[in-house]
Formats: sequence, structure tokens, C-alpha cells
Amino acid sequence: MSTSAPRIVAVDTYDIRFPTSRELDGSDAMNPDPDYSAAYVVLRTDADDGLAGHGFAFTIGRGNDVQVAAIDLLRPYLLGLDAAALCADPAALCADPAALSRTLVGDSQLRWLGPEKGVMHMAIGAVLNAVWDLAAKRAEVPLWKLLADAEPEWLLSQVDFRYLTDALTPADALELLRRGKEGAAGREAVLRERGYPAYTTSPGWLGYDDEKLARLAEQAVADGFAQIKLKVGADRADDVRRLRTARAAVGPGIRIAVDANQRWDVPEAVAWTRALAPFDPYWIEEPTSPDDILGHAEVRRRVAPIKVATGEHVQNRVVFKQLLQAGAIDVLQLDAARVGGVNENLAVLLLAAHYGVPVCPHAGGVGLCELVQHLSMFDYVALSGTTEDRMIEYVDHLHQHFITPVVIRDGHYTAPTAPGFCAELRPESIAAHIHPTGAAWAADAKGLTE
Repeated sequence: MSTSAPRIVAVDTYDIRFPTSRELDGSDAMNPDPDYSAAYVVLRTDADDGLAGHGFAFTIGRGNDVQVAAIDLLRPYLLGLDAAALCADPAALCADPAALSRTLVGDSQLRWLGPEKGVMHMAIGAVLNAVWDLAAKRAEVPLWKLLADAEPEWLLSQVDFRYLTDALTPADALELLRRGKEGAAGREAVLRERGYPAYTTSPGWLGYDDEKLARLAEQAVADGFAQIKLKVGADRADDVRRLRTARAAVGPGIRIAVDANQRWDVPEAVAWTRALAPFDPYWIEEPTSPDDILGHAEVRRRVAPIKVATGEHVQNRVVFKQLLQAGAIDVLQLDAARVGGVNENLAVLLLAAHYGVPVCPHAGGVGLCELVQHLSMFDYVALSGTTEDRMIEYVDHLHQHFITPVVIRDGHYTAPTAPGFCAELRPESIAAHIHPTGAAWAADAKGLTE
């Protein structure tokens, strides 16, 4: 990796929204009309290589402008400053993203807006993910490879262990990382040949009718997916019918997960999940508030052997720690854009490995498939060393807007080979989907002015 320090000469932000609500793509019990959106940031430097770092925070429409504004608040930390000014390590921004993470997370006034949660923390995550994108591009490798090849001691330096050491010490984490190096070359070869297992949510959006559900479920099996997921939680009788339809379409050998998107209180979650039990759901996802650790533990105790999964709305590594300490989840669903970027997700992956809980990342949103594949692939190659009961979520829309979109083959993510984090949107897609002036929104804007 180059050690020259590039100067950041521009921090460009964009309010990008895709009108997915028009076809009910992404619809669920809590979010019936989402417009998948990206609060998008580009870090441009004066380095000779001309490379830029791309990142984003994912939202579902209204409020994306607020998320962009939060990213804009971080511009003074970046614009016009060289990496040595940003980071304690004079070798620079790309050599030590953790230094920038400490600077941004540690702002004494911005912390009042969290700390380490919500819109501001997601903004920090977008910026840090852009830094990691730039670092991998400058190293001329995909991000998963950058992480997998890194020395354990350096990876350890990227993790903030504050509030974690009662559950995971730096010594514990270093041992996990050193152990993960054993056999890594062989696993990398398998990954490049076979890819990483995926499951698909595309058949199961709540706004789809039964015919579309059955057709897409059958197609998913034909495409090699061993698990599909259905959204539930709006109406119990409808959910029983839809799950019966899905089970008939895929047969007994395919896993079906169900996702309530935080819809229920604990007693309702238990009763509703039990009503779906005859159709053998593999897990119930987000059965209650993502902040309710004891509630998840109670649901898990009472619906077993159906598994409990959560994580896409877990706001930081501390809540993940407590979910694991309390034995509240069977499946951990980290999100590449919810917490404070790659650095914090490294902490989450280490916690999951320490507790032996499989990670099945959330990727139901624009660009999330592109990002999170790198984290799971690193985990397989150089940390947990296994894909047993581990899958990455896949949805089949919006990938065409990315320079390096995910590629699915026989129900598996193929390992990216392009340098970077796969976060870069096509310029024409940015232009068309800027809200509210882009071509995709022109009809809506005209209607508002008539």
C-alpha cells in the first residue's frame, strides 16, 4: 500500500433516491412504501493516481436530505486537510482509518447527538467506508482481500475496544485473528472458485400478491438459492396463507426465513411466530424493537427451535455485545452502513466469532449487497473460517447503478476482483436520481408545481 499522504480537495455529497415504492419493492409491515436511497459521499484527493473514495448511508426516502446534511457536517474535518493533519499516524489516511474514526467519533460536541448512534454515526460510517474504499483502490485489491491479507496486529489497531472488554479483550481478539490466518489461503481459493452463500428476499416483499410470491420463490430455487425470506407482521391470517404458499412453491428442503421488521411487542411476537411454526420458518427476524435486548432473549426462549435474528437496526457495537452476552440471538445481522463503518463492523465480527454466533448480514437496500459481501468474505477467509449456517442477503434490484455490481452465480456471491469497496455509483445514475431534480423524479416535481 502506498504511504504517500493524499490531500482531500473535495467532499461531494448527493441526495440519491430510487422510486422503489412505485412497484412496492422493499415493502414490509413497518415500511409499506420505501424509496431506497443513498446519502452519498465522494472523497476526492490530489493524489497522482486520481482515485476517489465512495461511501453512503442507506435510508428509505424522506429524511435522506437530513442524512446528507449530517455528512456535510463532517466536511471541515476533511476538506483542505492532508492525511497527516487528520491522523496521528503520518503515514496517512489510508494507512490508518482508525485514526480518522477516533477523530470523528470523539468530537465532543457531535457526540451529544449520539453518542455513536443514529444519523450522525451513520454519517461517520459513510465517510469511513469511503476512506476504506479509497484505501483498497490505492492498494489495488478488493476490500475483502485488503482485510484478509492484513496483519492481525494492524487489524486489531483498527478496532475501538471501549465498552467491549468485559466481553472481548484485545488479547482475545488478537488470538481470533491469528487463528483466522491458519488455512486462509485455502479458503481464499474456495471463495474464488465457489463464492459465498446467499439467500434472497426478492420473492417476499409484503406488497407482492400470492401469484408473484410463488413465481419468484420457484425461480429462486431454480437459481440455486437454498433459502428465501418473507416479510410478515401486517396481518396474521395473510402471513399464514403467504407462508403456506411459499412452502408449497419451494418444497420442504428449502429454508424460509421470516422478517417482522420490529412490528411486535414480545407476547405478540411469540404468538405470531408460533402461528407460523407449522410451515417450518428457519428464523424470525427483528421480532421486536432492535433496542430490546431482554425482549429478544425472551422471544428466543419461547419460540425455539425457530431461530431469532436481528442486527440491521442495531446502532453500535455495544448493543451487539449485549445481545450476545444475553444469549438473545441465534443469528447476527450486521449492516455495512448502519454503524460507524468498517472499523466498527470489524468489532462486531470479532464479537460474533468470540461467541460462536453466525453472521448473516442485512443487505436489503440500495448498495448494501455491494458493500457487505466484503465483510462476510473477510470473515470466512481470515476470521471465522467457515460458511456453515452463514449467508448474505440478496435482493435483485438496483445493482445496475453501480460501477462494480454484485454477481450472483448458483445462489452464491462471486468474490469481487475490482479494487475498492464496490460503492461507486454510475455518474448517469447519480444524475438521474438526485432528489428532487433528477429525471427519475421529474414527473413528481411537475405534479407538485401544477
